[in-house]
Amino acid sequence: MTARLSLYQKAENELYKMDSSVKTKFYDFCHQFRLDPDHPSLDLKPLKGDSRIFRAKIDRSYRALLARAGVGADGVQQWLIVAVRHRKDVYEELTVAINRITGEIEFVDLGVVGQSVLQRAGLQLTPAKDEHPAPAEPTPAPVVTPQPAAPAEPLLIGCTPEDLRRLGVADALIGPALAVTTDEELDQLIAGAPRLTAEVLTGLGSGMSVDEVEREITQPASTELEPGFENDMAAALTRTAVTTVDDDIRNVLAEGDFRAWKVYLHPTQRKIVERNYSGPGRVSGGPGTGKTIVALHRVARLAAALPPGHGKPILLTTYTKNLTADLRSRLTSLMDPALLGRVDIKHIDQLAQSVLNENTAPGAQRSLITDDRALDVLREVLFEHDEQRWDAEFLFDEWEQIVLGQSLATRQDYFKARRAGMGRALNRPERAVVWKLLEQFALRLNGMGRETWAQAAERAARYEMERARKIQTRAERKADIGGGDLAHLDDNSSAMRYLRHRYRHIVVDEAQDLSPAHWKMLRAMAASGPDDLFIASDTHQRIYDRQVTLSTVGINIRGGRSSKLTLSYRTTQEILDQAAKVVRGGTYDDLDDGTDTLDGYHSLLHGPAPEYVACADWTDEITQLAEALKQWRADITQPTEDGTVRDPSGTMAVCVADGDMAGRVAADLETKHGITTATLTKDGPQGGGEVHIGTMHRFKGLEYQKLAVIGASDGILPRTAVVEKYETTDPKRYERELKKSRNQLFVATTRARDALRISWHGRPSPFLPL
Repeated sequence: MTARLSLYQKAENELYKMDSSVKTKFYDFCHQFRLDPDHPSLDLKPLKGDSRIFRAKIDRSYRALLARAGVGADGVQQWLIVAVRHRKDVYEELTVAINRITGEIEFVDLGVVGQSVLQRAGLQLTPAKDEHPAPAEPTPAPVVTPQPAAPAEPLLIGCTPEDLRRLGVADALIGPALAVTTDEELDQLIAGAPRLTAEVLTGLGSGMSVDEVEREITQPASTELEPGFENDMAAALTRTAVTTVDDDIRNVLAEGDFRAWKVYLHPTQRKIVERNYSGPGRVSGGPGTGKTIVALHRVARLAAALPPGHGKPILLTTYTKNLTADLRSRLTSLMDPALLGRVDIKHIDQLAQSVLNENTAPGAQRSLITDDRALDVLREVLFEHDEQRWDAEFLFDEWEQIVLGQSLATRQDYFKARRAGMGRALNRPERAVVWKLLEQFALRLNGMGRETWAQAAERAARYEMERARKIQTRAERKADIGGGDLAHLDDNSSAMRYLRHRYRHIVVDEAQDLSPAHWKMLRAMAASGPDDLFIASDTHQRIYDRQVTLSTVGINIRGGRSSKLTLSYRTTQEILDQAAKVVRGGTYDDLDDGTDTLDGYHSLLHGPAPEYVACADWTDEITQLAEALKQWRADITQPTEDGTVRDPSGTMAVCVADGDMAGRVAADLETKHGITTATLTKDGPQGGGEVHIGTMHRFKGLEYQKLAVIGASDGILPRTAVVEKYETTDPKRYERELKKSRNQLFVATTRARDALRISWHGRPSPFLPL
């Protein structure tokens, strides 16, 4: 009798971390079980606590735990591997159930719960006995844990069993959940909990109320279930995240691939993707929570619903060029070529340039100037006017945030403009001086035939807003005359195309870094209506000094059209805990009038704690870095069971504070330690080296299996020479600069999937959670 095997997602993550010898034997077990689950060598037996869970023998020490999951449409018995455990960690009380909220199969492992919690909950675990046990192994001496003199207060005080059931907590974990008294005990419970239970308990443990958890976690995950669902394992299997065939299992074990993070949509995410919004919608969440995945699946879903045609009515955009290439690559794996051809994929400044090219006569285009070069021009203006009250950086911020951000055309407009969040207040005479200086700056750039990126975006926004105004005027005139056109034009003529919005749907990833001008341009490019704009953002990852309130640029997200993701798939809880401490205590906006927090943000994956390394000097820091990279390379290239050696290229990275340091690190690693490198640029990695090296800005949106942050010293993070001059002259600017530096470090540390290493010489950065 043959069988069909599926691998529970949590078991997949656990297997990834196991020794390669166990993985090899596990694959052999899967192959044998699929051919004949009743083969005597597998010793398949049910556990006493739940007749639907069976244990089977992988080798002398390890057991597979399986749930019988009904019969498929082809008559083949289906089995779900829910865990792989050492035989000493298999207990009779292990259970599976179908969640009353999500309809997914859930595996409950009480073996990871602390003994004191089990005792308080009135539970006792019984080791499952093998019929033919392996020879006894030495048993370590028992560790005696002193008991507290008096029982501590429950951590989830105020929650009732009925509350936890309503929120979707697995029945077997309700008692232990109400018995925990410390964060450590709660973490133990979460480690063995199914997905929804883990999210609910994490939310409650982080201070969310029962109502908040129900609204933000439980309700988005709920699905309609038929009567009798709790006994239909075959139907539940279709709702459960699994790997379904032997080849897939082999790939997981051999490649260590985080496919669940890359392609799987959690129920909360699926509802966001499939929802019909009456206007702009938004999804927010910390790094690795799946915001980009939601955005990509949202694009695919919108494309599939398009009427037949050949145009590109959907725009997918983000802030940087290298992220755009990454989005294009991912979207290619989700969509067939015909539908992909209906999607315009451009980074935001490329989009602005397209608009300017369409609206500028040949030969009249202005060349773009970098911000650094523009600052030099502004310093020249200040020097020529012998102006010492203002520094170039302050005036450049005023130029981008206020003048361009609000499209101010005259001095009177500037006098009336609001400057909320800019820090230093300006009276009317001071505004007059600032306006004169900025006017001279703009004239100087214009005389050079140059413009900044922000100027280009603002001009593009004005062109698109004028186009939208003409479209609106035409619509109103048509309505006045009963729906007819004033002129008979070919629908495909350039004039008629101009009188239609460019896009029907716009999806924006990494939205927190866009400027007000970018948003005005995007708002004008799509008609207001159902599913017009979809935004993915996390203001904790804002690394450019751009403050935007969406409602002020015509984008209103109301009526529950905003969702928040709290579960990370990319990295471990240990890395997330340390990264969150970098930005803890700061106040972050939600791109509107509210605030955003990391409350409830967590990962179901666990791994080693980040490594903090103090070094004697630069040479010592590079030497120790090289040793770590060589060890990482050895780990990654360890041969698989079939002798395959994985290519480590692109799996390891070194993140630094600035471009000069990146070049120095690359040179030292290559010339002194024989480690090949590739430098991250706006166009992606340049060079064929194994280790990617780049600045914190370049790592935005990327991910690596193992990552090192070096040079994390005081004076570099933050840049003392840049930041301290504002401490007394412009305290609000000083706080903004510190927050920006913290955000950069937060982004850098959350690029690591499995291993994070942070080093410094001299004094460590005050941002490090040491």
